[in-house]
Amino acid sequence: GSRCGGARVVTSMLSTGESRAARFGFIISKQVGTAVVRNSVRRRLKAVCAEALAGVPEGTDVVIRALPASATASYAELSADVNRCLGRLSRTPA
Repeated sequence: GSRCGGARVVTSMLSTGESRAARFGFIISKQVGTAVVRNSVRRRLKAVCAEALAGVPEGTDVVIRALPASATASYAELSADVNRCLGRLSRTPA
């Protein structure tokens, strides 16, 4: 697979070649903050990924690791980071 890092998230992508919808996974460690903060970040990332799902190739596995800076990031900032990485990784041949 391939990986793209940003200030708030690290995005990894692997194309499996299977005929199914893309899958997203989230890694949000305790370094990000308390449980309330981590869940808030996870909900924002899930919403970003739901919007981006149409642009991700079929059969792709995407893992997004939230960095501590994501705790104070707005939805727009997280969306910009994730979409930039997804766009960059989708263009990269596997």
